[in-house]
Amino acid sequence: MEVEGCRPEVEVFRRSKVETMSRRDSVSVKCSPSSQNLQMSTPRSIPLTMRNTHSVPSNGEFRASSAPLIPNPFPELCSPTHSPVLTGSLGSDSSTHVVRVFGDASHSRSVLVSSGTTAHDVCHMLAQSAHCTDEESWALIEHHSALGLERCLEDHELVVQVQSSWPVESDTKLIFRKNYAKYEFFKKPVLFLPEHMISDCTDVTKGTTSSELVQNLVKSGSCPEIQGFLHVREGGKKSWKKLYFVLRRSGLYCSNKGQSKEPRHLQFVGDLEDLDVFTVFNGRKLYGAPGAHVFCIKASKDRFRCQDLKLMCADSEQSRTCWITAFRLFKHGKQLQCNYQLAQSSARLHKDSKFTDRDESMVAMDFSGKSGGRVIQNPHEAQNAEQEEGHNWRKREALRHSLPTNGHASQLSAVHRVQPWFHGGVSRKEAQRLLEEQGQVDGMFLMRDSQLHIECFVLSMCFRLKTKHYLIIPLEQGDRLYYTMDDGVTLFTDLLQLVEFHQINRGILPVCLKHPCTRIAL
Repeated sequence: MEVEGCRPEVEVFRRSKVETMSRRDSVSVKCSPSSQNLQMSTPRSIPLTMRNTHSVPSNGEFRASSAPLIPNPFPELCSPTHSPVLTGSLGSDSSTHVVRVFGDASHSRSVLVSSGTTAHDVCHMLAQSAHCTDEESWALIEHHSALGLERCLEDHELVVQVQSSWPVESDTKLIFRKNYAKYEFFKKPVLFLPEHMISDCTDVTKGTTSSELVQNLVKSGSCPEIQGFLHVREGGKKSWKKLYFVLRRSGLYCSNKGQSKEPRHLQFVGDLEDLDVFTVFNGRKLYGAPGAHVFCIKASKDRFRCQDLKLMCADSEQSRTCWITAFRLFKHGKQLQCNYQLAQSSARLHKDSKFTDRDESMVAMDFSGKSGGRVIQNPHEAQNAEQEEGHNWRKREALRHSLPTNGHASQLSAVHRVQPWFHGGVSRKEAQRLLEEQGQVDGMFLMRDSQLHIECFVLSMCFRLKTKHYLIIPLEQGDRLYYTMDDGVTLFTDLLQLVEFHQINRGILPVCLKHPCTRIAL
């Protein structure tokens, strides 16, 4: 209804509660206190007053696409299935990504990264959140399950750039794992680059031995020329043949005439700048390799297909490690040395700040003197006092309880089960695989239950790229239970004491225990 004498300004559509009108009828009503005669009018549209907020075309139609964009708080739920990189929409930063990293087969964690985030940055974030020790020993592993390939990412590599080369629908993933051998060749270059694999044409200055030459080259970020026989399988073929290869700074070459290294006999295989080297697991089962020490090279721009892989098999683990190490040194050169120095400085900084970051309400005290006690100011002295107090506590507990009869003593003897180096009932083969995955450097070890002898344990450790196993048996003396590895010559109240002893003393072992083989669940 419209009131005469007034200009309509706003029309309101409402349903009358009194009149029995049809639900489809609508009237425009405008009230005026001085009017009495009413007249029907046609409905008019309500004028839009928020044109400055939404973009509306001139015809008055409102489009949903003109609404302001709202950031998506769950980008991983809206990304393509099996996508290795999950792109987020946080604000207007289109270079933000969510990367999924696995700690083991079933546990993983998503990390928010940018396009410039390196593998070292991701390892630092994961190590901090998982409270991992010796942060410099952790690495990101590029793992291709179907092809049996994996590669340790260098600390300077960009994570998003690496994942962009993966197939969209694949089982490829990143694994957060310890790798003690990542920079071990800087400490022991002769072990990783043996003399018999170094080319005889390498320049040796007067008065310098071959081992000294290798050390000088590696410390300067370089590598000597490597040579040797390898079994090779071309892409798409099933047969393997033995060829003589030479690895130089200019690239990888193979000889078509025995061990000849004359230019007319050397065939160029690939430029190291464009190649990535992978370790192959299950090489015999997947590719019919003649041995277990398989690795492969692949062009960085090629897709991950069997026909694009150049598979090679070495005669020993030392030979395979030498080839892979030389590939890394020739390709990355001084960048590896910078990464190593950065890792060393980070380790020293973490060690120095280990005690300074503690709560200031707790301090280390020394009560050995006669004048009461004193506050220990030196961090190293405080660390030694803490370790000594731990040893004294365990000695007091061991003397207080009789292990075969006392319940508390049983808990004391089972203290090894909560240690990071104890892996329960893993098999001998699984233990060897774990040690190989984490670098197989000298002194790496783990403890496990024996599968052949009841109530016995096995110490598995690495020495010169080989795994050795030592049986630990329980021994009763004077109503007390001890553990020994040398038929009772040296006795230990528990396995923790055995490990701590051999971290300082070799005993019957070839080297002292140094690096525990650990696994974490992210």
